[in-house]
Amino acid sequence: MTSSDTSLPSTAVVILNWNGEKLLAEFLPSVISNTSAADATIIVADNGSTDNSVMWLSQNYPDVKTILFDKNHGYAGGYNLVAEECKRRGYKYVMMLNSDVAPTQGWIAPLIDYMEHNPECGACQPKILSYRDRTKFEYAGASGGYIDRNGYPFCRGRIFDSIEHDHGQYDSIAEVFWASGAALMVRTSDYISAGGLDKAFFAHMEEIDLCWRMQLMGKKIAVVPQSVVYHLGGGSLDAKNARKTYLNFRNNLLMLHKNLPDSSRKSTLLRRRLLDTLAWSKYMVTLKFKHASAIFRAHRDFAKMRRLYASHPDCDLLHTTPPRPNIITDYYIKGIKKWH
Repeated sequence: MTSSDTSLPSTAVVILNWNGEKLLAEFLPSVISNTSAADATIIVADNGSTDNSVMWLSQNYPDVKTILFDKNHGYAGGYNLVAEECKRRGYKYVMMLNSDVAPTQGWIAPLIDYMEHNPECGACQPKILSYRDRTKFEYAGASGGYIDRNGYPFCRGRIFDSIEHDHGQYDSIAEVFWASGAALMVRTSDYISAGGLDKAFFAHMEEIDLCWRMQLMGKKIAVVPQSVVYHLGGGSLDAKNARKTYLNFRNNLLMLHKNLPDSSRKSTLLRRRLLDTLAWSKYMVTLKFKHASAIFRAHRDFAKMRRLYASHPDCDLLHTTPPRPNIITDYYIKGIKKWH
């Protein structure tokens, strides 16, 4: 396929799979039945699975295109390779779709239409509802992601662990700070120009970091709620898992360090150290020692890993006018549990 072949779709819906035969069996049928072949090509990129995923796919869906890797490159590394291959095949857009997402009928067309009419947009997402409770937003993205002045992410429809029911209150298309990695449509050229996902993150917040870097390039990020998907979520690490606590705290620090300019980086990280100390204290008081230890290790490893990022931008997207909210104060002191 070449970029000049206008008879073929300009969009690839790519599901990155690793040992996910059961998830493919449950979710791939809905992706196929709800995605028009005229709008997009469905591709399963296998990350060196050792189960029967590839065999199951060839036996049950032989017409689904595949990209096969000889080993597991992880989420970030896998999708970086996918983007390069999709560029080679001529796909203008790549929809990075988790293997536990069930789209609704016609879901892909509004996203493509928005990207086509807004060339300044580097990435967008659909509205993401819970697969288990379809009246509620899903934690990972809801109806678009934002970030507060201290670097804490939140969503239209989800602040910390408070998740709203969907009543159509966030159905307007909106410019956001980040789009969810559960269903992330990127302009292939912008994704590659931004450097793709950061493999050093391993898991959690890679997409926020990517969207931040895209904005530093002058691109915009959007949510298009006219497209709706249902996300199972929690497939990698449960919220009770201390490993998730570690990755969230470490990666958030890395993201701030690499994307903030010299003028505000040190003060922001100092403020985060104080706030993270409060979080550590809370875990200690509530006897959640594994999570407290995870925060300590996150800061220790951040101190080592920050050397990976020698250059920093001149533009400060975190400290803007008007100022971003402080969701710690809003949530825990003012009792504001909904996006506003």
